[in-house]
Order: sequence, then structure tokens, then C-alpha cells
Amino acid sequence: MRAGELRRILRGRNFRRLYATRLTSQLTDGLFQVALAGYVFFSPERQTSAGKAAAAFAVTLLPYSALGPFAGVFIDRWQRRQILLWTPILRAALVLLVGALVAAGQDGLVFFLVVLVVLGVNRFFLAALSAALPHVVRRDQLVTANAFAVTSGTVIAFTGAGLGYLLRRVFGGGTEGTALILAFAAVLFFAAGVTATTLPRLLLGPHPSEDAAPEKAAMGVREALGGVLGGLADGARHIARRRQAALALAAISFHRLLYGVILIMTLLLCRNHFTENADAGLTAFAVMLGVSGAGYFAAAVVTPAVVRRISKPAWVTWLLAAAGASLLLFGPPFAEPAWAAGSFALGVVSQGVKLCVDTTLQESIDDAYRGRVFAVYDMLFNATFAASAAAAASWLPFDGRARLTLIAVIIAYATGAVAYWTGTARVRGAAVAQ
Repeated sequence: MRAGELRRILRGRNFRRLYATRLTSQLTDGLFQVALAGYVFFSPERQTSAGKAAAAFAVTLLPYSALGPFAGVFIDRWQRRQILLWTPILRAALVLLVGALVAAGQDGLVFFLVVLVVLGVNRFFLAALSAALPHVVRRDQLVTANAFAVTSGTVIAFTGAGLGYLLRRVFGGGTEGTALILAFAAVLFFAAGVTATTLPRLLLGPHPSEDAAPEKAAMGVREALGGVLGGLADGARHIARRRQAALALAAISFHRLLYGVILIMTLLLCRNHFTENADAGLTAFAVMLGVSGAGYFAAAVVTPAVVRRISKPAWVTWLLAAAGASLLLFGPPFAEPAWAAGSFALGVVSQGVKLCVDTTLQESIDDAYRGRVFAVYDMLFNATFAASAAAAASWLPFDGRARLTLIAVIIAYATGAVAYWTGTARVRGAAVAQ
């Protein structure tokens, strides 16, 4: 990441405002999710099996996928600044409701349904952030802006997770302590919405291109709801016409499919293998998240410079291969220090691939379709993860130690790296031939 270019980006007032909105919300995301994880997975009175872990991940991630098409349709029609204002405020109100349910000892169907809505609404917020970024930086600054904004947003989410962990140590991991942490999270979500009001109302678009159908641009809310599937199909067709973007989406979906298996294994190892104590298990899991967050930060530092030297497709290929190599090196002992080292490596891979994919889409997708395309992206990003978690639950053991599964994931990463590089080489060859 070049310091001079980053300074020029940070001098942009509207970029700083958009960035502050992102940071406030993602800090709260980390805090909220750790409060939930501690309550659901690491309470002393609860035992976590592979099935329970997969069910919880499915509950929290599948709504992201289900709402993806709706988010895409609306952020291509609604003012994105208003989305950045009202979705955090709505989440603040819902988080207060979750806290009230926790305080009342309710952790059944209603509890999970409200959590679903809290997490699902975030799809609108994150998709709007991605679609808004090209409106506050120049096109040639997108790689660095993505590396800085997206990765520091992820790192601040890890910071929020650390804050949630510390608050749990202060307030306790029971119902009252969790309710207090959630009340604090609601205040921070409200602050994120207020921060968004510093942005000019019309700045972030959408600004339909001249070739966009006028009737689509003028479509009202009722018609938009009826055209959700059509909007999703529009986004998919737009991606299909841009082969490099389609391959980038395939690469990150493939990575998320494998990463879901590893994260479920990590959760089970921390809860049931590295220690038998619930609080110590949460500490171990927090360490894994922390070193993974350090990997995300490292990817932000190196990715822009590497991409300028070897291209985004080459870097994605190397990252997929590195994921398999790191799991081969650090995974088989199923020992806590080695697993932490592997978590750092996978953090680098995850964020490096995501930065390349984000930038590829922002560079190659028309603004009128950007919201729908990023909605497809979000849907694939989360659905593949949830599907892999559900599948892994059918065979992962109670303590997470599954050597054959680990070997299969290693082989899959190596195969995926070769397949992705071959596909991108063909696209480049076809472009040169034309």
C-alpha cells in the first residue's frame, strides 16, 4: 500500500465520512457477534456439537443470502446515503430487543428470528458501502481504497470482538452481562447511522447509465419487490458478460466453501479439544480470531503492491495455493499454537482474495448494475459458507479433529489454484486474440 496514494485518498472529505460510517458499524458488528457467540457457544451450561455449530452459522448467514437480491434491487434505486443512515438505526432498535430477550432468558425461536433480522439487514448496509466507494475515490485509487477501507473495517470488527470479549469479562457471560453488552452495541449502531448524515444526500448514487432502461430506473417500490428475481438475473447476466468478474466470483465462492469447514473445525477445537473449560475455550477462539485479524491486516499492506507487480489473477492463484500449503504445514497436529499460525495464514488468504474480487467487480461493473452484482456477490459469499458448515456437521467429530477432512481441503485448495489460473489465462488469451 503506497503511503502517498493513501494520503491523497484520506484527504478526500467524503471518503473519510464514508470510512467513519463503515468503522463505527463494523466495530459494533464485532461486539455484537462476540456477545452472541459467547452466549450461544461458550456458556458453561451449553455443550457445542458440530451440528449445533452448523445450525447457528446457518441461522446467522443464510438470511444474508436470502436478502441479497432484495438489497441489490433497492440500492440501485434508493439513495445509498439513506440506506447507510437508516439500516444502523433499525439494527440499534432490534439489538435492544435481542438484549431484552436475553435478559428474560429467552433463547428459542423468537430470539433467533430477531437475530436473523439484525444480521440480515446488514446486507443492505454492506452492499451500499461497496457500491458507494467508487463515488468518493478515483477509479485508479480503487485498489488502495479497497485495501484500506475494507481491511481496516474488518480489523476494526476484530477490535470490536476484542472489546466484546473484555466486556464479557467485566459484566459476565450470563444473561445480565450479555444484555448489558447488547445495550452498548445498540448505542454504537445508532452512532453509525448518525455518522452517515455527514455525507451529502445525493453523492453516493445511484446514477443510472444512459443505456439503462428508463422504466427500470423509475420503478417504484412495489414494482421493485415484484422484480427481485429479475434484478438478480440482471446482475447474473451482467457478470456472465464479464468473464474475469465471473471467475473472480467463482474463486471467492470456492474459498468460502472450504473456509467454512475450517472455521467450524476451529470452533469445535477451541470448545472441545484445546480445553474442556468454556471460558478458556472462548479465550482460545478469541486468540484464533485475533491472529486471523492480523492476517487480514497483513493482506491489506501487501496486496496493493503485489497486485501492481503481478496482477490480481496471479495474486489470487498464489493465495489459494498458499492456503493449502499452510494447512498442510500447520494443521495435522491439531495443536493450538500451530492452528493459530494456520489461522493467520488463512486470514491473509481470505482478505487478499476479497480485495482482488472487490476491485475486479468495481472496475468491470457498470454503476447501474453495481448494487445487483454486489448482492449476487454477498449471496454467494455467505451461502457457500453456510452450506459448507451444514455439510461439515454431518461428519465432523465432537472435538473437531478430522484428519481426512483436512487433507481433502488441502487438495481442494491446490486444485482450485490451478483451475483458476487456467481459466484466467484463457480469458486473457481470448482478449488478446480479439
